[in-house]
Amino acid sequence: MDYKEFVEEQIGSLKKEVGQGVAINALSGGVDSSVVTVLGHRALGDRLRTVFIDSALMREGEPQRVVQTFAQMKIPVRLVDARADFLKALKGLTDPEEKRNAVTKTFYSTVFGRLVRETGAKFLLHGTILTDIEETVAGIKRQHNILSQLGIDPEKEYGYKVLEPLKTLRKDGVREVAKVLGMPPDVTQRIPFPGPALATRVVGEVTEERLAVVRAATAIVEEELKDTGAFQYLAVLLNDRATGIVEGKREFGQIIVVRCLHSVDARTATSVDLPWEKLHRICKRVTAIKGVNRCLYDITPKPPATIEYI
Repeated sequence: MDYKEFVEEQIGSLKKEVGQGVAINALSGGVDSSVVTVLGHRALGDRLRTVFIDSALMREGEPQRVVQTFAQMKIPVRLVDARADFLKALKGLTDPEEKRNAVTKTFYSTVFGRLVRETGAKFLLHGTILTDIEETVAGIKRQHNILSQLGIDPEKEYGYKVLEPLKTLRKDGVREVAKVLGMPPDVTQRIPFPGPALATRVVGEVTEERLAVVRAATAIVEEELKDTGAFQYLAVLLNDRATGIVEGKREFGQIIVVRCLHSVDARTATSVDLPWEKLHRICKRVTAIKGVNRCLYDITPKPPATIEYI
């Protein structure tokens, strides 16, 4: 594929579709949403309103980091505090699909509904890629950014039309588009991060306390594995507990699972053979998190597993 030609075609298509109207997009800081943000601003300028929605499900310091990074690229990003909305929607839910549906509904109907009314936007730019569509349609795992592919009419349901300039590409293609756009490597080479964010890495109910645990573990895992060259690495908080010993006393503690995977396009993946020294260091740091007494390394490939747990 000629990615330079692809970029020109998508910029032209966005200009034609939106016309003199106003569009809006949510930036997560991941590669897909970042590329869509830059494409959109190249096509529409200040008629694209970019927001970062703080859902309480993000990594440590992520909202502020993303806003600052794009400010350096001369792209203004509005930070929207929606933490209470998402935590309320997720309260009491343990089923994976119910949790994903709650995030989707809160994102599009509750939070975006407010923003659309405020901005008058009639178009929403999405970072949907081909793998998202395939996994959702196949019933493997519903991606939060899939709507029309499931028969949901966003214009009827939410009052805006969804535009998906990356829907024919896989992750490796999106990175090539990012290069054509001249985006900085610290954005384009970021590991994938799910749309429902840390809600997909908490097995069972998502609470502020459980999010704090998986957020701390995520920071450790990403710091320790950033130089592995892996496609993706992550920490997951299980719903079970395990007996442990802390300061000579019995503890019924939490369990963190670590994943580190090789892949090209996320359709298949294999675990990385990490050195024992590295695994021992990660284990020591993770089990130092208050309330955590087990750290496991998951070597299951995709398939039969998916990369994420939920």
